[in-house]
Amino acid sequence: MMHAWRLASSIAWAVAGLLASGPWAAAQAPPPAAHPGEYAPADIAYGARLYDAQCTTCHGSNGDGVGGVNLASGRFRNGVTDQDLARIITNGIPGTGMLAFKFDPAEVTGVIAFVRNMNSFDRGSVTPGDAERGRAIFAGKGNCGSCHRVNGEGPRAAPDLSDVGASRSAGSLLRSLVDPSSQMMPINRPVRAVTRDGTVINGRRLNEDTYTVQVIDDRERLLSLTKADLREFQILTTSPMPSYKALGDAELSDLVAYLLSLKGR
Repeated sequence: MMHAWRLASSIAWAVAGLLASGPWAAAQAPPPAAHPGEYAPADIAYGARLYDAQCTTCHGSNGDGVGGVNLASGRFRNGVTDQDLARIITNGIPGTGMLAFKFDPAEVTGVIAFVRNMNSFDRGSVTPGDAERGRAIFAGKGNCGSCHRVNGEGPRAAPDLSDVGASRSAGSLLRSLVDPSSQMMPINRPVRAVTRDGTVINGRRLNEDTYTVQVIDDRERLLSLTKADLREFQILTTSPMPSYKALGDAELSDLVAYLLSLKGR
């Protein structure tokens, strides 16, 4: 899951090019913006693990290992918004030793969330989730494999999770587990269709245009339905996935760690 050491330097310099603590930065940058509730604790914790693994060699654990740069200062030299930070990390800084770095969206979200909260986040207060324990929960107690497919194994009744760790942040994954309906992607919402002859089709929407809709039904059949031939067509807003809130914090953390490890093949 972790990248090679040469990429670690790229990330470190990406953030270094953005955050500065010298007098010039203090004079030119606006006061640090407050972000109450903006960053999910799960994203901050994930970003802390990535930072500790890839950035501390140059920046140190407190973010002040490079002269003239303090990542925990909250003052920005080349960017203000999170979008600025993400753009510099992924595109690099022309004319400098900072190269473009391909960081998946979940990792970008985590690193930014942690950097924004370095002053207040207590690493010791969080026990990192264990991906292997999470894998066991996924396959056993959670029974997630009864609906979801991972790396070519499992049914197709629910969305394929093979690369979910690259596309969904830690915070989004945790919310999906405790409140599934709140995190449904529009294209994955369940549907109910009734044909003119009264046949009821329940399934998951895969694609839709003005005249047709493509679904995978609850028997895993791929169907293309012509809307004019339907007596009823509903896009449901309640997820059929159960809430896993009852697992408790430690098991949820493990399960999220496993899902974050799914980066595709």
